[in-house]
Amino acid sequence: MIEIHQTSRQGDRLARTEADAPAGPRPDRVLTVDASRTHQTMLGFGGSFTESGASVLAELSAERRAEVLAAHFGPDGSRYSLTRTHIASCDFSVRNYTYAPVPDDTALAHFSIEPDRTYLLPMIHEARAVPGADFRILASPWTAPPWMKTNGTWNGGELKPEHHATFAAYLVKYLEAYRREGIPIWGLTPINEPLGNDEKWESTHFTPQQMRAFIVDHLAPALARAGLDTGIWIYDQNRDRCLLEWAEAILGDEAAAAVVAGVAVHWYQSTVDVGGAMLDEVRRRFPRHAILHTEGCIDAVGDDEPIGSWLDDDWYWRPEATDWGMLWAPEEEKPHHPAYRPFHRYARDLVGGLNHGLVGWIDWNMVLNLRGGPNHARNMCLAPILVDSGRDRVHYTPLYYAVAHLSRFVRPGARRIGLDGHDDRLMATALRNPDGTVVVVVFNPGEQDVRYELVRDDESARVTVPGQALQTVVLS
Repeated sequence: MIEIHQTSRQGDRLARTEADAPAGPRPDRVLTVDASRTHQTMLGFGGSFTESGASVLAELSAERRAEVLAAHFGPDGSRYSLTRTHIASCDFSVRNYTYAPVPDDTALAHFSIEPDRTYLLPMIHEARAVPGADFRILASPWTAPPWMKTNGTWNGGELKPEHHATFAAYLVKYLEAYRREGIPIWGLTPINEPLGNDEKWESTHFTPQQMRAFIVDHLAPALARAGLDTGIWIYDQNRDRCLLEWAEAILGDEAAAAVVAGVAVHWYQSTVDVGGAMLDEVRRRFPRHAILHTEGCIDAVGDDEPIGSWLDDDWYWRPEATDWGMLWAPEEEKPHHPAYRPFHRYARDLVGGLNHGLVGWIDWNMVLNLRGGPNHARNMCLAPILVDSGRDRVHYTPLYYAVAHLSRFVRPGARRIGLDGHDDRLMATALRNPDGTVVVVVFNPGEQDVRYELVRDDESARVTVPGQALQTVVLS
C-alpha cells in the first residue's frame, strides 16, 4: 500500500495525491530503497517552547489556543515528538529574568521558577494535555545568572571559576523544579551558543576546554548525585569548523565522552549549505555520539522586514529572504548568506541533514506574532504559525507543513535506511518506523516536474513530484 502527501508552491498543503498509472510516461529517475543498509536512529522532530511564543498563544481564545497546540502535538497535526525550551530568559522572552535573582546567593536559597508561571509553564502543560501528545523536552540556558559571570551582566562574559559548581547546582534545581511540575526534562545543553552572539542578548561564553571541565568536574557529578538521568548535549551552535574543534576537545576526552549523549547543532552558518561535510567528519571521528539539530529559523534583518510578505505563502518559495549574514557577516562568509527561499531551506535541511547523520530536528519558536516577536532584543524571526494579535486569528505558513512532512510520519525509534538514486536535484531520504512502515521523503527544488519510480524489493510505484514540492511517501 502506498500513501503520498504533498506540499507544493502551487498550493498543496500535506494534500493526499495518487501515484501515476503504471503504464504512464517513463520515469526520469529511479529511487531504490535498500532496507538492509541501516544508519542512525531517530529521536524525533518538533519545535521549541519559548516565553515569547507562549505570550502570543495566551492572547488567543481558549478554542483557538487549543487548535494551535493540537496542530503541533495532536495525532492529526504535526505530532511533535521532540521539543526544546530555554532555562530562564533568552532573546525570545518578554524580558530578562533569572531563577536566582539575589546576588551571591551561592546556596541558591532564593531559587524559583516563578517567572515561568505566567506564560511558559502554562503552554507546556497545555501541550502535554493535548489528546495523543507524546514528546520529550531538551532545555538550554542562554546565560548563567549575571552575578555568576565575569562581566556581571546578561550578555556575554564567562562563568567565574568559583561559580562553576554553583551553576551546575542551579541547573539541577531547574530540572528538579520542573519535575515537581510534572514536566520531566529529557536532555540538557550546558549553554546555548557558547561562542556568543556579539553580546546582543543573553549569553555566556565557554571555550571547549572550559565546557569539558564544567561537564566532567561539576555538571555530570551534580546530575548523578541528584539521581537525574537527563542527557548532556554539548556545543549547541553552528555546523562550521568550530563544531569539529569542540567535538575533538570534549568527545576526544575519555571522561567527558562517557557522560555526554551527543552534539547539538544549529544551522546559522549558511542559508544554502546544510554543513554536510562537517557533520560527516564528526560522525566519522566520533561514531558513538549522536548529532541533533536543536535550533534553526528564518531570521529577519533588522526591524524593517515587510510584514505582508510573511502572510504571502508564495514568498516562502521565492529567493527573497535575507538573514544576519547579508549585513554583518565578514566578507569571506557572505557567499554563504545570499537571498534564499525559506521553504527550500527547511526542506533541504530536513532531508539533507538526515542524510548526513542528524538524529532529530527541532525548529525554533512554534508560534509568534505577525512581526516575528515579541523579542526583548528585537531579534525578530519567523515561526511556522503566526498569530494576528488582537484578532484571534492564526496563519499557518508553509514552514509548518515542511516540518510536518517528517514529524507526522517519522516516529521516534525510526531508522534511516539505504536509498539510491537521489542527488541535489531530487533530494530524498528513507526511514523505517518501529511499526515497519517505510517513509520516503522527496524534495524537488527545481522548477520542472520530475517523474520517478520508487522501488522496494519486488514492489514499485511511479510518482510525479511537481517542481518546488515536498512529498512524503508512506509504504506499508
